[in-house]
Amino acid sequence: MSFHLLNLTDPILRSLKKEGYTRPTPIQSQAIPILLNGTDLLGCAQTGTGKTAAFAIPILQNLGKTGIVGHKKKIRSLILTPTRELAIQIHESFENYGRYTDLKSTVVYGGVGQNSQVKELKQGVDILTATPGRLLDLMNQGFISLAHVEIFVLDEADRMLDMGFIHDVKRILAVLPKKRQTLFFSATMPQEIVKLSKSILHNPVKIEVTPESPTVEAITQRIYYVDKGNKNNLLLNILEDAGIKSALVFTRTKHGANKVVKLLNASKIEAEAIHGNKSQAARQRALNNFKEQTIRVLVATDIAARGIDVDELQYVINYEIPNVPETYVHRIGRTGRAGSDGTAISLCDAQEKSFWRDIEKLIGKKVPVIHDHQYPLVDHNPVEPEKQPHHKSAHSRNYGPKKNNPGKSNTGRPKVNIRMRKSRNFS
Repeated sequence: MSFHLLNLTDPILRSLKKEGYTRPTPIQSQAIPILLNGTDLLGCAQTGTGKTAAFAIPILQNLGKTGIVGHKKKIRSLILTPTRELAIQIHESFENYGRYTDLKSTVVYGGVGQNSQVKELKQGVDILTATPGRLLDLMNQGFISLAHVEIFVLDEADRMLDMGFIHDVKRILAVLPKKRQTLFFSATMPQEIVKLSKSILHNPVKIEVTPESPTVEAITQRIYYVDKGNKNNLLLNILEDAGIKSALVFTRTKHGANKVVKLLNASKIEAEAIHGNKSQAARQRALNNFKEQTIRVLVATDIAARGIDVDELQYVINYEIPNVPETYVHRIGRTGRAGSDGTAISLCDAQEKSFWRDIEKLIGKKVPVIHDHQYPLVDHNPVEPEKQPHHKSAHSRNYGPKKNNPGKSNTGRPKVNIRMRKSRNFS
């Protein structure tokens, strides 16, 4: 199927041609006809499926048909998204797909001064992409009215829940017009998200784009088993390959990201980190440097990485294995996008083996193991610090081993369903 068969207008088709788009992805071919008809949509789609274009294209076409010439523009479509990076990325997509239309798009997000954003809003805007906090702030100051919104998009709903934005979302929903088209997208569908979707959608069509394997087939995956203490050495060894021009490296924590950057810079490898403790200016600068290849490695935490869309990114390295299997799919989905090649490399120590088993169960395949490397896993069953044998001494204030906590597993972690576990503090 080509985009010409989706009944798109000439300005949209010209934009898509300029972007090099010829064939719609599965989610685009399913969603665009539905949305052009004004129907509500519940979409379950993983990262890298072309989701942004799936809602941006019909929004641009529908708003373009009903625009009123000669009047100050009012916000007629709102796209709500959890992170600054993703908001910027979505705004750029609207700019690209709508370059031959008369529609005006802008973006507002926190972490930077509001003056330039307010200036854009005062000039009139058709399409607004926003993060919840800054949107509410500007609404409270009287710079934003949502009274004329015709199309509302709630994107990355599961991340909204993860990041504690659910109450902000409900406050925004309360002031939107009751009569509107609503688009609801989430990569996963925990019960809280299902409940929220039912409360805001009206007779929606549900589409779920899940490949036979949850990971893109174009991505080459491989895993190295390594002792935790040798991960640094193995990472440096991998990056000695001159064929790795750039790599996105994932850690679970902000502190871990900073440590990896320090390691790489000390080894003359240009690297920067992107995580929640960085200012918006620093995060955007690091991302731009990575896109322009003035740095070779970008080290990111999972929440901060949402919205990273780098053309032809070929390597993703999991320095630490995620404790939520779906997170692995999101991580490696940064590469192999739009049918291009990509490679995902994972470094797994003994304590992360259980995480890796859950990942392989989710993706439905055994990832090839690289045995031939300088730092093979030696300590297959390490004793975690809290489980080490207790030795009394005259100087010790501990008079015996701690009693087992029935609420903990034998790893010391809370007993939870790992598929539903969400990390709130690792951004």
